[in-house]
Amino acid sequence: MELVVEGNCYVSGRFERCCVGIEDGRIAQVAKVLDGDRVMRFGSKLVLPGAIDSHVHFREPGMTRKEDFGTGSLAALHGGVTCVLEMPNTTPPTTTLSALREKKKLASSKSIVDFGLFAGLRPGVDVPGLAKEAVGFKLYMASTTGELLIPDLDDVRVEIAAVARSGRVLAVHAEDESLRRKEVERDLEGHLRNRPNECEANAVRKIKNAAKECRLHICHVSAKSSLQLITNDKGVTSEVTPHHLLLDTAGKLGTLGKVNPPLRRRDDRQALFQALKNGTFDIIASDHAPHTMDEKQEDFDYAPSGMPGVETLVPLMLQLVRDRHLAIGDAMRRLCERPGEIFGLNKGRIAVGFDADLMVVDLMEGSLIKADRLHSKCGWSAYDDMPGIFPKAVLLRGQMMIEDGHQVGERAGRDARGPA
Repeated sequence: MELVVEGNCYVSGRFERCCVGIEDGRIAQVAKVLDGDRVMRFGSKLVLPGAIDSHVHFREPGMTRKEDFGTGSLAALHGGVTCVLEMPNTTPPTTTLSALREKKKLASSKSIVDFGLFAGLRPGVDVPGLAKEAVGFKLYMASTTGELLIPDLDDVRVEIAAVARSGRVLAVHAEDESLRRKEVERDLEGHLRNRPNECEANAVRKIKNAAKECRLHICHVSAKSSLQLITNDKGVTSEVTPHHLLLDTAGKLGTLGKVNPPLRRRDDRQALFQALKNGTFDIIASDHAPHTMDEKQEDFDYAPSGMPGVETLVPLMLQLVRDRHLAIGDAMRRLCERPGEIFGLNKGRIAVGFDADLMVVDLMEGSLIKADRLHSKCGWSAYDDMPGIFPKAVLLRGQMMIEDGHQVGERAGRDARGPA
């Protein structure tokens, strides 16, 4: 065996002291005892699958003052995320095969972790061509960063049907543009008034009706009223973000808390958390959407929506595990296993044949999140001074990338879907 990792490993839904044998970047064997050319022993520390963040905006091409594949993937790596799925609302948008391939070149040359790329859905796109190389399609039903707004689903009925035939996931930013108000915003409550709960719930109703044949995925669910529309619906998968679970309009974040869909009130946040514990959500994703501090210091009405989160995604969830607010199995299911299953990736499990993406953590060794120690180019975090548990070590396809909290591996990222 080329490499053996020994520790308290999360295998088939439970922890066992065992060895993970790795060859050619994949898990070749899991057993109580294994011999290897190299052996890494982590004692009683937890050996978990590397996380998959299925919703990031690395802003490249076109907005690299905010982030790029190099800085975004470095942040991901330090947070235990070994694969990211990148959204299409860049400049230009990822809506043509040439734009998708150009973005793949950029990512392949810069990304430290593995990646998948979404294609944007709008009238006239070549769905069959894009489906061969994209990890999924993204539909924006309300105004947000970029130029991919589709306020009327009738405009893309042909394309939605083509996505259904392709078998790819249709991921949706579900806010009903017709219900979005455009009043002047001065604070988080004003932003919420402009994008009320029914704005999201009505969009979920609309897309469920329009995309019945699709593998439909509702991104960043934020409203209590949306939960009844996705709970126990086997034809729809859904995600929730840490910011909608942990932050609300009662906080003092100002523009740093301005996101789409908006932070809502405490009862919404608590309902989301209960739904997470009850098994409603398939995925926990960051919706990492950085902007510069200069942009965020604009007057509230003009400041852009979005916050960074790829590096703090796993640490925040592990802190909830440590505090016994969330079971470790529920966290692993939504951070690792389900994203891999939904998007068809050979990742997210410690099992034979899967990529040897691993993170090593000690739940007893947490720290306060400090923005100046994070790695996103934007340089700030809404979670500053909140507790989190960062990985001690991270392996990507068997290559040690983080050791004792420090980067030791070089750029190794590639398309997680493999060759086209």
